[in-house]
Amino acid sequence: MASITSFWFLLLSSLTFLFSATSDSPPFENFLHCLSNYSSSSISKAIYTQNHPSFLSILHMHTHNHRFSAATAPKPLAIVTALDESHVQGTVVCAKSNGLQIRIRSGGHDCEGLSYVSDVPFIILDMFPFGSVDVDIADGTAWVQAGATLGQVYYHVAEKSRVHAFPAGVCPTVGAGGHFSGGGYGNLMRKYGLSVDNIVDAKLVDVNANILDRKSMGEDQFWAIRGGGGGSFGVILSWKIKLVFVTPKVTVFKVRRTLEDGARDLVYKWQLIATKFPEELFIRVMHDVIMYDTQKAKKTIQVTFIGLFLGKSDNMLSLVDESFPELGLKKSDCIEMPWINSTLYWYNYPIGTPIEALLDVPKEPLTRSFKTMSDYVKRPIPKSGLKSMWDFMIKSESVRMEWNPYGGKMHEISASETPFPHRAGILFLIEYLTSWGQDGVEAAGDYLNISRSFYEFMRPYVSHSPREAFLNYRDLDIGSNHPSNVTKMDIARRFGSKYFKNNFERLVRVKSRVDPHNFFRHEQSIPPLSH
Repeated sequence: MASITSFWFLLLSSLTFLFSATSDSPPFENFLHCLSNYSSSSISKAIYTQNHPSFLSILHMHTHNHRFSAATAPKPLAIVTALDESHVQGTVVCAKSNGLQIRIRSGGHDCEGLSYVSDVPFIILDMFPFGSVDVDIADGTAWVQAGATLGQVYYHVAEKSRVHAFPAGVCPTVGAGGHFSGGGYGNLMRKYGLSVDNIVDAKLVDVNANILDRKSMGEDQFWAIRGGGGGSFGVILSWKIKLVFVTPKVTVFKVRRTLEDGARDLVYKWQLIATKFPEELFIRVMHDVIMYDTQKAKKTIQVTFIGLFLGKSDNMLSLVDESFPELGLKKSDCIEMPWINSTLYWYNYPIGTPIEALLDVPKEPLTRSFKTMSDYVKRPIPKSGLKSMWDFMIKSESVRMEWNPYGGKMHEISASETPFPHRAGILFLIEYLTSWGQDGVEAAGDYLNISRSFYEFMRPYVSHSPREAFLNYRDLDIGSNHPSNVTKMDIARRFGSKYFKNNFERLVRVKSRVDPHNFFRHEQSIPPLSH
């Protein structure tokens, strides 16, 4: 009761200050005054305006795509690095009352930069200081704040138990806030499903600056934020996750084959059997262009089969030998280790790297730019298609792919259980990644065109009506609304049907109830019916 009383006292104080401000005061100046009056005394330590000496370093610290750290990229009016809940509440109240938009950032891995870039005047609400992970092994759960990275989640779970884990991504610097709200997948998904399939509660700040949990927000909104993009419905403060069990030792391996080594036959066979393996086995296939004759500048495709098995290597070898003997997997390829160490292995850390490396957060922005797109495959791509696909990659040089197998738990969960609809019938998820190191608009345009051309080339081989896409691999090419204009529902349905299929209409109904005036918005946010 005391916290509720304090909230309303602060809100009334804020409104009193706002009404005393002159009507011709600039919105941003009013925002700063409102925020200093509304939030706790520590708010001055959390605000970085453009003239603050640390503004650019804070901005770029969590900018993981150089496309959006260039000097020409749009900059926020200010960054609020939330140090406590009142900073989040105050940012919502003061931005809304002054007509300013906010972008909510947790890890900065948003593939299109929507969490920290906008063409309209905006404030970044940066949740990275919200990074605690409170593990309750006895209960089998943990409360994870939105700014915690996946590496921090894995590390703190391992501090308490080496036989508990959580199904999420393989990149340790990804922030939990956005990753979980978009679905969140990783190499445990065939056994345990997605991150959103293992979330049991959440706390968020809604459009009225109330702090809600699952009970107070209701099941519809709780459903919406688990895969529908939490930033459309409020500001995620924390997630309560359900931990899963792993074996004391898991087995990992990497097997690399080129086209000259018979990679085409292996990849074709993988498509037929990857979903049928026992759910304890996950084998990802990565496709890269490499130089195999530097003197003659000859290029080929290298395919990497990277696996995780929840169990000992002997058991895994017998499974693979029975179903996929063509891979030629040997005992010497396999490494047994605790699950926590496998998270480092999957991110290409050297064997023996201390698990404390999972706590590292990059101090400098990445110097490479990239474009990510995604597809879902329901029928095996024929060998002729594989050849044409790889010919395209070799010619372009800059495109790579990751194929992630379905089956197991992913085929058992209903498409409407969460907003994430890509379940039964999927063979694998494709991530396309085009990257480049050159600066400039012209270079960016060239590589973006390559990415789009390859995506168009893949059309015959992937899902259709709609052509499905994964929200965590944000892609503005499949449709976007400009944040300064009234949202066009026909455009929103265009990308919404690809991300959410039939779940899009339910997301719109939830949005219409909890944020009818569309305060929480960006180019691909869920719109309310009135907008």
